[in-house]
Amino acid sequence: MKNELISVETLEDILPEYRGTPIAHLFEYHNLNRPFESYAKAKLLIGMCMDNRKHLHIPDNFAFIIRSGGANLRSSEFKVSFAIAIGGVQHIVLIAHNHCGMVNLSSKKEEFIQGLVDHGGWDQKAAQDHFYQFSPMFEIGNEIEFVSSEAKRLRLKYPKICIAPLLYKVETNKLFFIQEQ
Repeated sequence: MKNELISVETLEDILPEYRGTPIAHLFEYHNLNRPFESYAKAKLLIGMCMDNRKHLHIPDNFAFIIRSGGANLRSSEFKVSFAIAIGGVQHIVLIAHNHCGMVNLSSKKEEFIQGLVDHGGWDQKAAQDHFYQFSPMFEIGNEIEFVSSEAKRLRLKYPKICIAPLLYKVETNKLFFIQEQ
């Protein structure tokens, strides 16, 4: 059974378990154009892809943001722990997006290698070795399935933290809940 997307066009579309939380406020700011409030400290940790096509409409100081290819936080867990332990956040969203470059990395192998040679000054063998060493760690498969599994993984690691997987549609600049199965 596939994960379904839940559109948020009104306040009533926000899932009941997230109403009144910083996760709801994210949707209110980004999708529903809620007027910005002032924040002295972050209320939310956002893990999202490094893709330059995504921009969130949120107030200053509202959230810590970790950007990593595919919203993959496996190599950023200390930063997540810091946001929880020192920053005091109790809510995390993981935002995947459609048309992610981390999907099907193997199809980009030659372009990746040649790009490092042409633009990064690498030799062919070093660029090839780099791709083979790291691409398996960063390949995410399907965006929605990956971010849902990443949310489940982080819930096991941080059982007191509320974690929601989301999808950002590049064409509409809107966030969607992912209904997990």
